[in-house]
Amino acid sequence: MTKDRDFKRRVRERMAKTGESYTAARAHLLTRASGSDTPPPDLADLAGMSDEAVARRTGRDWAAWTAWLDERSAAGLPHPEIARLVAAEVDSGWWAQTVTVGYERIRGLRETGQRRDGAYEANRSRTVTLDAATLFRWIAEPELRDRWLPSDVEVRALNPPRSVRLDWPDGTRVQLYVEAKGDEKARLSAQHTHLPDRQTLEARRAYWSERLDALKALLA
Repeated sequence: MTKDRDFKRRVRERMAKTGESYTAARAHLLTRASGSDTPPPDLADLAGMSDEAVARRTGRDWAAWTAWLDERSAAGLPHPEIARLVAAEVDSGWWAQTVTVGYERIRGLRETGQRRDGAYEANRSRTVTLDAATLFRWIAEPELRDRWLPSDVEVRALNPPRSVRLDWPDGTRVQLYVEAKGDEKARLSAQHTHLPDRQTLEARRAYWSERLDALKALLA
């Protein structure tokens, strides 16, 4: 318990000195503590996804991804350049983004739910028993999309058969991704970006959980 209090004190001292967030200061101190009697960082906890899940879909766990990206000095790169490095190694845009965001969290470049520019984004997904092509129609065709989303959203970009970008009425943006999970299953992921604060983030997370569940019920 004493060690835990001492570590938290060191995190706060670093925050005061550098202006970093708690997450960033903690990640830096944990990394520096490797090889000492302080426990090594839990990379999966920092990234927000288990080692098993990321290794199963990308071929590397978080330790391997972190080492691979560190070798390429990725912590000093902007988000799109890190994503391009990862995308060359995996066959899914969604997983490329997942690895990139996880790495940025591990290296203290962003908090959970926060973008590199300081804004927040809400992410939710659901897997449905439906082929990917049909699921894409439910996000691309207005008469179907209006059955589970507000009718006053505007389509910013249509990228069949994978994604749709939407301008939300409040000025924020939404990207919907479809990923095939076999012949008769597909996953729909919603990414709501440009959110101003954590309170809005939590509200949007709840909203997308409810809306994706509503769509799943419609499809059933």
